Amino acid sequence: MAALAPFDINDLKRRMQGAIASLKHDLGGLRTGRAASSMLEPVMVDAYGSAMPLNQVATISVPEPRMLSVQVWDKSMVKAVEKAIVDSNLGLSPATEGTTLRLRVPELNEERRKELVKIAHKYAEAAKVAVRHVRRDGLDIIKKLEKAHEISEDDQKRHDTEVQKATDAVIAEVDQLLAAKEKEIMTV
Repeated sequence: MAALAPFDINDLKRRMQGAIASLKHDLGGLRTGRAASSMLEPVMVDAYGSAMPLNQVATISVPEPRMLSVQVWDKSMVKAVEKAIVDSNLGLSPATEGTTLRLRVPELNEERRKELVKIAHKYAEAAKVAVRHVRRDGLDIIKKLEKAHEISEDDQKRHDTEVQKATDAVIAEVDQLLAAKEKEIMTV
């Protein structure tokens, strides 16, 4: 009979942290009423005969909570950058001053904020489901090891408790991230 996969709580924890990393990325993409340089990451500029990310032709900064500043390095690229931002459907219209573009981030209305909170909840629920799948995998491994008499019943119970504690900790972290994002979205 082939040896069963050993039980490794650290591997399970690492896989659960993957769900957290994915959630952080998803929540980071949700636009709040505040300016963030990451808002302009998807913008591609037609520069020097090819499409380039905006951050490769300009410096993006956040001088005020509701303002983005784009400092274009090459004066001949200003119009192309301006066009790329307008065409990006982000709802931002640049005010150009020489090689600097200022982008005012409009406030979100109440209805849009509530929609964003619902989306954040969906992301959090998906992360919780992923964590529960990892827990189930871990518990299955433990059960098989006990059935094959590779670990004792006491070890099985101890490992089950370990897996549940790890799961509870990660679920609590998901809830914290969601609460923080929800507060950020609803802050006017």
